[in-house]
Amino acid sequence: MTVHFIGAGPGAADLMTLRGRDLIARCPVCLYAGSIVPPEVLGWCPQSARIVDTAPLSLDEIEQEYVTAHAAGLDVARLHSGDLSIYSAVAEQVRRLERHGIAYTLTPGVPAFAAASAALGRELTVPGLAQSVVITRVSGRASAMPEGETLAAFGATGATLAIHLAIHALDKVVAELTPLYGPDCPVAVVVEATRPAERILRGTLADIAARVVAEPVERMALIIVGWALAAEDFRESALYDAAYQRRFRGRA
Repeated sequence: MTVHFIGAGPGAADLMTLRGRDLIARCPVCLYAGSIVPPEVLGWCPQSARIVDTAPLSLDEIEQEYVTAHAAGLDVARLHSGDLSIYSAVAEQVRRLERHGIAYTLTPGVPAFAAASAALGRELTVPGLAQSVVITRVSGRASAMPEGETLAAFGATGATLAIHLAIHALDKVVAELTPLYGPDCPVAVVVEATRPAERILRGTLADIAARVVAEPVERMALIIVGWALAAEDFRESALYDAAYQRRFRGRA
């Protein structure tokens, strides 16, 4: 018996990986985060599958689902939104599985920041402007931020910031980043990326808070901050320069 953790992607069901889809189709038990995982992906479950929405469950109750399935020899598909590598709460589940000696696998999914970048039609790394993307968040009820991981510390690098789970703290984001990036720095708030209700609020650090007040956002929003969002007059990468020789070009 194996628990298969699967990144269900940012929202659109057709952004699920083929591997994830095939695992769902052969697991007789499916646990999914119903508050955010698109219900369409449940259509790939076997007709007789036990399907459990974990949104109202505690970690202990989720653990018991794994233990029960293990005792019955039933594989489990465990669906989380986005990608498993960040903000998925997989680490604490894996720790408990290891205590029970239950096998598990991890199948990655399309992360929210990648979906937001696609929605914006913008690369988040641009030559000469930003070559790093910092994926971060602010402290919340579920988890506090480590002492050294602050918006000010990350913002001091000038990197593009992809700020998760922070729409409720937009004023704080603006206040901490404006001295570092300047009031004219572009900002985008991408809401429900890839879903039917997707919308984008564009502005700057000077006016994005007012724009969000005018068009309220409650959840499932990602804040992107950085000059790459408005890059126009930048040098092109040397990667495709005619004079740039590399082994794959086969040129003399």
